[in-house]
Amino acid sequence: MKWPSFFRTIQAKLIIIYVLLILIAMQLIGVYFVSAMKNSLTSNFTKDLQERAELLSVLAADKLGGTGDTGENNPVESLGAIVNNLFNLNGAEIQVLDASGKVLITSYPSHADYVGKKNTQTVVSRALQGIKDNEEYVIDEDNVRKKVVAKPVMNNGKIVGAIYIVASMKELYDTMGRVNNIFISGILLALGMTCVLGVILAHTITHPIKEMTNHATAVAEGSFDQKMPVFGNDEIGQLSEAFNYMTSRLREALIQNEEEKEKLASILTNMSDGVIATDEAGKVILMNRRAGAILGVDEDELAGSDIAQVLGLTPEQADTFTEGTYVTMLLQISPEEEKEKSRHYMVRVTFTPIHRREFGITGTIAVLQDVTEQEKLEASRREFVANVSHELRTPLTTIKSYTEALDDGALDDPPLAARFVGVIQNETERMIRLVTDLLHLSRLDNKEALLRKQPTDVLEMLEDVSDRFSFQMQQKGILAEVRVEEGVQKAPFDRDQIDQVLDNLVSNALKYTPSGGSITMEAALTEGRLLAISVQDTGIGIPKKDLDRIFERFYRVDKARSRNMGGTGLGLSIAREIVLAHGGTISLQSELGQGTKVTFTLPLGDEGGSAS
Repeated sequence: MKWPSFFRTIQAKLIIIYVLLILIAMQLIGVYFVSAMKNSLTSNFTKDLQERAELLSVLAADKLGGTGDTGENNPVESLGAIVNNLFNLNGAEIQVLDASGKVLITSYPSHADYVGKKNTQTVVSRALQGIKDNEEYVIDEDNVRKKVVAKPVMNNGKIVGAIYIVASMKELYDTMGRVNNIFISGILLALGMTCVLGVILAHTITHPIKEMTNHATAVAEGSFDQKMPVFGNDEIGQLSEAFNYMTSRLREALIQNEEEKEKLASILTNMSDGVIATDEAGKVILMNRRAGAILGVDEDELAGSDIAQVLGLTPEQADTFTEGTYVTMLLQISPEEEKEKSRHYMVRVTFTPIHRREFGITGTIAVLQDVTEQEKLEASRREFVANVSHELRTPLTTIKSYTEALDDGALDDPPLAARFVGVIQNETERMIRLVTDLLHLSRLDNKEALLRKQPTDVLEMLEDVSDRFSFQMQQKGILAEVRVEEGVQKAPFDRDQIDQVLDNLVSNALKYTPSGGSITMEAALTEGRLLAISVQDTGIGIPKKDLDRIFERFYRVDKARSRNMGGTGLGLSIAREIVLAHGGTISLQSELGQGTKVTFTLPLGDEGGSAS
């Protein structure tokens, strides 16, 4: 498996291409060179045979024509001496033929028996017919290539014979073979050197690429501290510099992206509103901690869930959400772990589609705003306005009715008129008390009520409260008791304000405690160095369902009975606001039919000072 992977590398491809280019070039050169050399050698060899045959035919013309005055007795023998001495060729046979084609002379002694016999070769027949260019290639029984040349012998325009030459081309082809061997050796040597040079060249090119690949892999894995070495000023060097620049810019971009991501994650985590992100199919892909708290689940549990099911949307609401438009809904959500406690969140959900160019809507951002307290405050405001309206309307209606009665003639009946005027006065005083309490609450809400804190004797204050209600308690046969723990002497607070708190608490206890009961006022120190003052009665008590709302304004456990007793429904609310203004707390404990205990605490710091 290693070699196939090597051949797929750029280095192997460069070496192969480089070697193939050299091999093809040398092959083309070799083919051309060998072909040209073969043609040249063959042409020269044939030309030499043609010239020898031409010269011999000239010499033989005089001998065979019998016209020459040579003084020789036997011209054939003289011609044989010329053939053997002057025209003897290594590996060639020369025959002199007469006009009939019979062999007169042969240069091969082994072919002496050819003398007197007729040579029937085609080239000989053509030569005896007067054709000068007669040649052909033959291969004998020993598989030796030979060149055959035949020339006519002319004497006075008459053919008197022919010259026949058969020359072996073995030496010529042996020479060509040696040249080919030399050429092949040169090709192999050149290819070897080419391979070495190709490896060096390929390494020079691929080494920077390998380095860049390693650095690119490291960058992909998050390592941006390594720098690509620059091996030169060529294109690869410029590429290395560009790669280093890209790495630095990418590192800066990722650092900035991480910072922005951390900022966004911190913002999402610490947002007071819940945020849920979905994909184009409405599946939850992201949820912050606040959204999980509102829904009562872990933010990782709902990944991949459908947001319509998560928020409990109705089919109509889900259809509106999937339209991809800006939508705001008010939903009531019950967290899973709070369902048994019947706790609900009023959540205003705003759906904002995410648009991506060329892709349309790719998701939705849902912002969950907990408006439970706002809705409660709004409901309380509406209830407060309704209660104030009702509290004012009742005495006003009574005053109007009695005024109309007086106007209709009740003034003429003095006893009846006096009773009507008394009712009008009582209702007027009731409205004055109501307005006074409302103004007092308004000043406390707006921090406009100044607290004049002074060291106050706690025992003396409680005894004064008991003395103010002593006559009413004696009338109902209620026993009053004051208890002050040892060590409790003076404490800094606004005496008038705390007197009002105690008056409201004792007044309530007196109203709802039957004859023969008792009211106990007690002062003690807590572990946190707070002064705790409590008012406990043995009255009718308060049902548990009303305990959470007992300090709300105008809230009455028994509305008809408390209104008949002259209460405005603001006493406990005013008491709570005064205690909170002092920096303390107030709480109420009660059992139906067993009595009620109201306790408030006051801090002991800032003695002798005053605060608003």
